[in-house]
Amino acid sequence: MSTNMIFNRFKNVTFKNRIIFIFLISSLTPFICLGFLSFFTIDSIIGNKVESALQSNLKQDLMTLENTLNNMSHVSQQLAYGGGTNRLIEQLGVEQEPYERVRLVNEIRSELNVITFSNPNVGLVMYYYPDNHSYDFENFRVRGNFAQEELPVLAEYTDISYYGPHPSYNGSINQFVFSIMRKVNLPDRNVYLYIESGRNALKSLFAPQNQKESPRRLLLLDDSGRIAFSEVPEAFAENTLFPGVNSKALSGYSGRYFWNREISNQGWSVVSVLPERELNKERNRWLAQITGIFLIFIFVAVLFAWLLWKMVYRPLDKFHTEIKSLIHSNAKEHTELTLIPEFDYLLYQTRNMKGKIWALYKEIEQKEKRRADLEVEKLLYQINPHFLMNTLDTVHWLALMNGQHEIDKLVLSLNKLLYYNLGKMGETSTVGDEIEALKEYLQLQQIRYDFEFDVEIDADEQCLTLQSPRFLLQPLVENALYHGVSDDGYI
Repeated sequence: MSTNMIFNRFKNVTFKNRIIFIFLISSLTPFICLGFLSFFTIDSIIGNKVESALQSNLKQDLMTLENTLNNMSHVSQQLAYGGGTNRLIEQLGVEQEPYERVRLVNEIRSELNVITFSNPNVGLVMYYYPDNHSYDFENFRVRGNFAQEELPVLAEYTDISYYGPHPSYNGSINQFVFSIMRKVNLPDRNVYLYIESGRNALKSLFAPQNQKESPRRLLLLDDSGRIAFSEVPEAFAENTLFPGVNSKALSGYSGRYFWNREISNQGWSVVSVLPERELNKERNRWLAQITGIFLIFIFVAVLFAWLLWKMVYRPLDKFHTEIKSLIHSNAKEHTELTLIPEFDYLLYQTRNMKGKIWALYKEIEQKEKRRADLEVEKLLYQINPHFLMNTLDTVHWLALMNGQHEIDKLVLSLNKLLYYNLGKMGETSTVGDEIEALKEYLQLQQIRYDFEFDVEIDADEQCLTLQSPRFLLQPLVENALYHGVSDDGYI
């Protein structure tokens, strides 16, 4: 778009719109610049604050997990390497006496109950025999068939394996638990100790989705970066590599999620993922507040621009109204004031000028009307109507005395017609008088022309008394007679 086109468009902008536009630009430019600067500053502060809070919460979660696993590992060490329980299991393996076997089983269970009771973070405990896939000495009822190979592995070592969250095999609870499996120090026997975390040990971290207040979700990675457990399987599927495992960064974005990562001492990792919309919620809340303030500021600016327009533009509009009223004599007299002395003085001068103009106009109008009336009277008095009427009346009697009936009829009709048409100036007539005069005119025309013609007059009797100007119908009939007679002589 050329400069000339912009300039031409600007010339067509009204004064009111120019005032509002200039006022808004001058008011909003500093505010918009300050708003952009504040947005980027606050955005950076809020982003760092949210990310720091997420990282801090994740460290706390990792500490909770590590404490739980360390406690379970400590209990497994007591049971796997302690002499009391292992000695009882060895005796049970060689004992043949039923009573003695029952006593040994009870002692083993008692030992296990004492250890698990003193550790509330420990849940299901049992001995597992992988050779025949059986278990024994469980302290709770086992749900379903225990399958070690289906447990999600977090980390594996020579004598101990860590398993990520999985549904508990404890028949008395229904939640996700961590578990470990440690080889028991028994000669010539392949026995493992299986221990799960307790009922409430990790309830706050791995509660059901519908019971979590926070939108933050957790992932667990094994020591190779594979996802062993996922609370958002639609975005991070289990048994797949985590997208950020190859980078050394502890935070980043993957898809529509923001993630933080913390690595445990055993090599596995816990990852917190948060939908990007939740991450931006505080930023959006701040942006909504700024937008609200901005809208209020715009409203105030528009209000002040409107007041400025009322102060300057409305007086000009009053001048416009006064100038338009100059062409109307019956326009309403305006007495409103603008309450601005300069404008009120100009309005007074304009209204005074308007009064003088219309007074002069009325004076000229009266003079012109009087002059036209004098001209008509002058024309009317050039012929003496009484002399003409008396002469025609004399001709009428002479024709009647000499038996000239056609002449008598002609002169009589002409006399009546002239008497009607030369009536006093300004006198009104009726429709009935107009029709009678028209009949006299038609009779003259029938005598004048050799051919005959018929005229049909259809007038409502109620219309005959209505007021009518003189000499109104005769020009119409005369024109029809000259130009509108049909071949059969009918008008």
